[in-house]
Amino acid sequence: MTINPDLQGRSYPAAEVYDVGREKIREFARAVKATHPAHFDVDAAKALGHSDLVAPPTFAIIIAQRADAQLIEDPEAGIDFSRVVHADQRFTHHRPIVAGDRLVAELHVDGVRAMGGGAMITTRSEILALGAGDAREPVTTTTSSILVRGEGQ
Repeated sequence: MTINPDLQGRSYPAAEVYDVGREKIREFARAVKATHPAHFDVDAAKALGHSDLVAPPTFAIIIAQRADAQLIEDPEAGIDFSRVVHADQRFTHHRPIVAGDRLVAELHVDGVRAMGGGAMITTRSEILALGAGDAREPVTTTTSSILVRGEGQ
């Protein structure tokens, strides 16, 4: 199946809420070998001015990948996940992620470029913390590029 070039400019709304918990932060920190005490000890995090445990910077990938799944699962996209190669991932943090955050991510397809029989797709996830009422505070912007290999590649 060919990648739909009309994906460029498409946006996917924020889906399910991701509740950031202390144990999720600790587990992620252990998995990526992040050893700073602020990832494990509330008092250490508070001593740095945070309200609770602080997630390692790459923790945002959990929320971003949930948003990316909307694109991958969209039948109009034409993406065969078995042919996907992750090419690039970047994070721009607007503030740290801390335990107690309720996060959502809006996905934007910023680029679709044909490459041989495949395509390079660049997406941007805007990760937002839900606040009182309809408040949404920017937390992290992630930019990702995937290469979808064509047949025979």
